[in-house]
Amino acid sequence: MSDLLLEIGLEEVPAKFMPPALAELKQMAETQLKEQRIQYDEVATYGTPRRIVLLVKNLADKQEDLEEEAKGPAVKAAYDAEGNPTKAALGFARGQGVDVQDLYQKEVNGGMYVFATKKAAGVATAETLPTLLPQLVCGIHFPKPMRWGFTELRYARPIRWIVALHGKEIVPFTIEDITSGNISRGHRYLGSDHLEIPCAEDYLDVLEKDYVIVDQNRRQTMILEQMQALAEQAGGTADMDEELLEEVLYLVEYPTALMGNFNPAYMLMPEQLIITPMKEHQRYFPVLKGHHLMPKFITVRNGNGAHLDIVQQGNEKVLEARLADAKFFYDEDLKIKLEDNVEKLKSIVFQEKLGTIYEKMLRVQQGVIVIADLLQLGDGVKERALRAAYLAKADLVSNVVYEFPELQGLMGEKYAYAQGEHPLTAKAISEHYLPKNADGEIPLTFEGLTVSIADKMDTIVGCFAAGIEPTGSQDPYALRRQAAGICSMILGRSVLVSLTALIKQAIAHYPDEIVGDKEALCQRVYGFFEQRIRNVLNDRGFRYDVVEAVVSCGYDNLTETLLRAEALNKMRTTDTFAKVLTAFTRANNLAKKAVSDAVEEANLVEPVEKQLWSDVQFAENAIAEQVQRRQYAETLTIISTLEESISAFFDGVMVMDENEAIKNNRLALLRRVSTLSNQIADLTKIVQD
Repeated sequence: MSDLLLEIGLEEVPAKFMPPALAELKQMAETQLKEQRIQYDEVATYGTPRRIVLLVKNLADKQEDLEEEAKGPAVKAAYDAEGNPTKAALGFARGQGVDVQDLYQKEVNGGMYVFATKKAAGVATAETLPTLLPQLVCGIHFPKPMRWGFTELRYARPIRWIVALHGKEIVPFTIEDITSGNISRGHRYLGSDHLEIPCAEDYLDVLEKDYVIVDQNRRQTMILEQMQALAEQAGGTADMDEELLEEVLYLVEYPTALMGNFNPAYMLMPEQLIITPMKEHQRYFPVLKGHHLMPKFITVRNGNGAHLDIVQQGNEKVLEARLADAKFFYDEDLKIKLEDNVEKLKSIVFQEKLGTIYEKMLRVQQGVIVIADLLQLGDGVKERALRAAYLAKADLVSNVVYEFPELQGLMGEKYAYAQGEHPLTAKAISEHYLPKNADGEIPLTFEGLTVSIADKMDTIVGCFAAGIEPTGSQDPYALRRQAAGICSMILGRSVLVSLTALIKQAIAHYPDEIVGDKEALCQRVYGFFEQRIRNVLNDRGFRYDVVEAVVSCGYDNLTETLLRAEALNKMRTTDTFAKVLTAFTRANNLAKKAVSDAVEEANLVEPVEKQLWSDVQFAENAIAEQVQRRQYAETLTIISTLEESISAFFDGVMVMDENEAIKNNRLALLRRVSTLSNQIADLTKIVQD
């Protein structure tokens, strides 16, 4: 057994391309080796800016022998009346590579079929690799592949060299004009451009000596340890942004962290205005003391520790220029009242059919008035939310947001606060963009919550009216994320509000010629939210059948939907639930045949059906009271008490009685039983363990 090495040498690959490419290469290699019946100990993939690497430990030198049984046609089709093989048998034998006399018969599910045992001796692994490795190289998909020169291959970046070794032996193949070999390249500036790899087992050590740490996990450990040490020396901690860390990880081959400083005078600006140029433009890590920024940063050099003082000075000069620009933009913006920017929104198109950002702002203000009333918020909250809605988009035309678009909302808050707006109004300006992802934080203020719901619902309704609905992977206005955000906010704050009411208020603020059939539009948007609430409940750990049972009975009030799911999930774990479920499923199956749910007491003949009817009436009244109080667990407990009555009913009467009136009455009674849980969940959707 020997190791297998495949190194694809490239021009610098964008960092975000690397993790999915490495995962895909690993999956392809494992699948191909399994199909080829080649054993191994471990498949590992590594990546740096200039190379994608596959390393298979202890690859077997030979395929395993193949012996597998193949099922053929039925015996009656394989042989004629005299027992001679038909064309079906002959064709099957030929396809399996066996003689027709070697076919044998076996019984399968009561029928007789012919079978063949196919055997093939395994070949040397070395014979399969020249075909397998090019498939792996060309099988990796990239988001934006490119062509270069006169080649036909589309790849992340131009391939410059390929190393392919099985132990010490070169695996020969050619892709475009690149022929595989055992010559790699070290670090672009510190290493050799002609680095011989003696054997696959030595690859990682040889590259490290030439200033390339191929293993990304080891590079990450080095980066984290170096950054932590530098931050501790300065009396702070490094702001370990995971996305930034992953990006830096695939920008360097030999990491060396260093600390730089910037002028403390810039600390008078909002911290995010300092952090954003650091992270987004320079790939620097801020240094914090507690929760506050220090006038320092950490960057990671692609190289060793030589001349770090010069590198530090260069990075400090670049950041100084960035921060000087940011300060200039910030100071200029402060000279203009935020409300004076609102008029400029008339020149910014929100969507061709839906008008400008200014028109959207007016609709959101109208939405805030309605939503504040739906949420039963006080006049003070409503007034502050209205003001926040008016100013929410004003920072889009500011100098800072033009330069740093990711700061929209946040800068609006800072400007509003600096210009004397109420603190809760200012906070709502930034909060109306929340949540920014599925697990993101939601607004802390009701002002922010109100504006956020109004803004997001306006976007969703408007896009649906304009025919811009998410399809497959296409969702240009992030409607799925915005709908999920509305769900997260309602559930996160336990708000009791009708989803239909939220949709209808947004529809009401658009002209009739845009929305068309209002009821149909409302139903489409309402249906769009169904999958979002399913996702939210799934993410909270509810079983798929619990989610299905609850959502099937409606989800107009999302908070109540969550409470119903919690109650059902708790009931599922009780000892009596299985019996209740069995009884209700049986009742529901027969209830489908009922022509009415009106029970006539005169047609109740047997004591058990009279008792069940009495219990059902009591349960209906008790359930109505508990549902009104949103005591869903107690509601399910009431339903569970009917299990004995239902079982006794089935044991004591023949439901499908010859007397039509008695039969229909019993079916009606069962329909009343089956609908008892309809305000909570459809119990027939629950799968018994």
